[in-house]
Amino acid sequence: MRLFCLLTLLFSLSIQAQVQISGIVTDSNNKALPFATITTSNSTNTITDVDGKFIFNIDSKTGSFAVSYIGFQTKIISITENKKFYPISLSQKTDALQEVIVSNENPALTIIRKVIANKDKNDPQKKLSSFEYKTYNKLLVTANPDSIDGRIDSSAVYKDFNKKKINIDSSDYKFKEIISKQHLFQTEKVSQYQFGENKLKETVLATKIAGFKNPIYEVLAFNLQSISIYDNKYELFETKYENPISRSAPSNYNYKLLDTVNIKGRETFMIYFKNKQKRRASGLEGVLYIDAENFGIAKAVMRIKGVLDISGIHEFEYVPKEKIWFQSNTTFKIVKGKNDDDIKILGGTIQFDGDVADNYEPRKKTASDFTYLLSESNNFDVHYNTSSSIKNPSLYIEIKDDANKKPESFWNEYRKDSLDLKGQKTYQLLDSLSVSKRIEKRLGLGRKIINGYLPIGPIDLDLKKIISYNNYEGFRLGLGGITNDRFSKNFRIEGYTAYGTKDGALKYNLGVGVLLDKSTNTWLNGSYTDDVREIASTFFAVDKRVFKIYDPRPINISTFYKYDSWKANVQTKIIPKTEAVFELSRSFVEPKFDYLFNYNGQLYSSYVMTTAMLSIVWAPFSNFMQTPTGRNESDKKFPRFTFQFTQSLPNVLDNDFTFGKIDFKTEYEKQYLNGQKTSVLLQGGYAIGDVPITHLYNTMPNNLTKETVIQRITFAGRNSFETMFFNEFFSSQYVFFQVKHGFDRIKIMKKVRPSLVLVTRMAWGNMENPEQHVGPTYKTLDKGFFESGIELNKIFKGFGLGGFYRYGPNQLMKFEDNIAVKISYVIDLGL
Repeated sequence: MRLFCLLTLLFSLSIQAQVQISGIVTDSNNKALPFATITTSNSTNTITDVDGKFIFNIDSKTGSFAVSYIGFQTKIISITENKKFYPISLSQKTDALQEVIVSNENPALTIIRKVIANKDKNDPQKKLSSFEYKTYNKLLVTANPDSIDGRIDSSAVYKDFNKKKINIDSSDYKFKEIISKQHLFQTEKVSQYQFGENKLKETVLATKIAGFKNPIYEVLAFNLQSISIYDNKYELFETKYENPISRSAPSNYNYKLLDTVNIKGRETFMIYFKNKQKRRASGLEGVLYIDAENFGIAKAVMRIKGVLDISGIHEFEYVPKEKIWFQSNTTFKIVKGKNDDDIKILGGTIQFDGDVADNYEPRKKTASDFTYLLSESNNFDVHYNTSSSIKNPSLYIEIKDDANKKPESFWNEYRKDSLDLKGQKTYQLLDSLSVSKRIEKRLGLGRKIINGYLPIGPIDLDLKKIISYNNYEGFRLGLGGITNDRFSKNFRIEGYTAYGTKDGALKYNLGVGVLLDKSTNTWLNGSYTDDVREIASTFFAVDKRVFKIYDPRPINISTFYKYDSWKANVQTKIIPKTEAVFELSRSFVEPKFDYLFNYNGQLYSSYVMTTAMLSIVWAPFSNFMQTPTGRNESDKKFPRFTFQFTQSLPNVLDNDFTFGKIDFKTEYEKQYLNGQKTSVLLQGGYAIGDVPITHLYNTMPNNLTKETVIQRITFAGRNSFETMFFNEFFSSQYVFFQVKHGFDRIKIMKKVRPSLVLVTRMAWGNMENPEQHVGPTYKTLDKGFFESGIELNKIFKGFGLGGFYRYGPNQLMKFEDNIAVKISYVIDLGL
């Protein structure tokens, strides 16, 4: 959701402190020289980017800086007052860089091989048994006012020589005024990092977010770049790339020796690397500074240039006692790249507008063309081979209860530099804006609504319960909700009531919960429910609640069973990287369709099921954080695995049948910065013993038994077989596999830009003891079921259209019966 990017366009304030110098370095043929070294008068180094451009800050308006590049003569540039852009041309020199390594191969590749061979000796997480340090981080969303053309101070209309009216927009000027006096967003953080037993944990000691009294935990958990430069996969903005010093990197990267430079008194080789693939955004490129003696990394610049221009810089201090380079500073920056579509990042915190307008013509520059994100971290108070233990090492990040309550004296102690006037004004204005516009309250409201709740005093009204429709109940009208923290933080009451206009029956639920442990989100719950449910459907108790303004699939369902159920369960996150539910229940089940269950020659039209169930979701690659409100999944990663085991309890509370069920689900998703997304779902179930058809598997059908394709047009489900008819197949064991790949939005007509999604689904199954199920006629999935389709989503106002085709052993005789056309509806919820 869009929280911060344009909030402060309503205000304007003070001045900028440092002088910012920018420019471009080229050769005599005006060709850009990427990664040329810039050395300032105070001996700090920076380099040009892949386009030969550079930018840095200095504390005075006079002085000089040196520009050097392998094979070219070094040039000293004097800084002139009021001059901020410097085009620099370097001349080639006849004497080449003396090779320090005698080899028949590329000298840069020889150096890289030595870096790889010595990784374990130079990686602090391999060489040291433990270490800890503190970090001060400041993250800004801002812009360089000098890059904005702000000559117009008001909106005006005038006529040219041809008497044509011309409108002049003053928005650039206004934005320049604002950004000269404050940042768009600012946050600070002080953390303690601890490493031991091959695990690294961050504990947030203090946090300060402009405009917010309480921490926004999603912002604190943003994973911008890898902490270690030695990992085989280097992460830059939540995307992993092969590290240029991984074991297999020499076969995938090109390397070039650019220069030799002195860092911290030690000679280093400056190695340029680039992924061999032709597409620039397909891999990392950048520069590694390699210690000439121990071949450790002394500095690293990692960059991706595509729809976003993303860079991560790692700087190190040499520790003679440990004979390693230990990281001292990191810098992360995002600026706009070349993109035709709008791009939202960090949950919508920043939006980069596309380069084309709605009419597909190049648009004029907007604020997002100048906006960038900059995050800088400085490490201090470093201790090596410590003996202190790490509390809850499985947590990626832990936030102290008083992290947002630190006084200004605390911040002044830990800031590397005192907060300048621009930063101070940013806090003042955004805090004032947040209060006047009730930003925090609106943010909390938005989060509730996105999850399907509307807070009304101490109760969150459940929006999912208000109205729905299906073929059995007709319109289902209801009211439901759950108490919130205003009622109690340790006790909750929830419930709902609903009435079906077609079946004329009242349904209801009432439940209570008691918090047993806040840190692990452990609750003890009890409930009673009198309701109906789709037959043979699969529910995982640990699945997250998904709220849709409109859930279309239940419209077509007409086969339900009624159940009266008492339940008691414990839900907890006490096991690292999991969430679990253990439940005991007793249910009276009555099928509401023509069905009898044959159990040892006795026919049951209703039955009692007393069961114990354990459901657990395991996310081994996700990162979890401990907050004052509990334990949360801060960085959802894939694959993730869900397991559920259900066992009936013989001779307990009149239980009728003995059976067990094992269900599992594996999910994988990968999102790309270019807007594409791939998702994979593998799901299955196995029922053992005497299980009525109400509790078996229907493999998620979503097609009506109508004569023509037009008559069968309905809304598409999310993971359902669109060409499989309701009640066509039942199984006592099954496996389901689905692959989806969504492309970025494509242009069909001027204002028609759907997103194309390719879908393939398949399932196999079997029915054991079919003689037990008396009444319904069905088929089995012994030979498999297959369908593929194309979805064009968001064609107009969120509505789309999809076509699916059924093939394989269960293909039907008539060609048109194998085709399903479905309407889709996708809406983006956000603030």
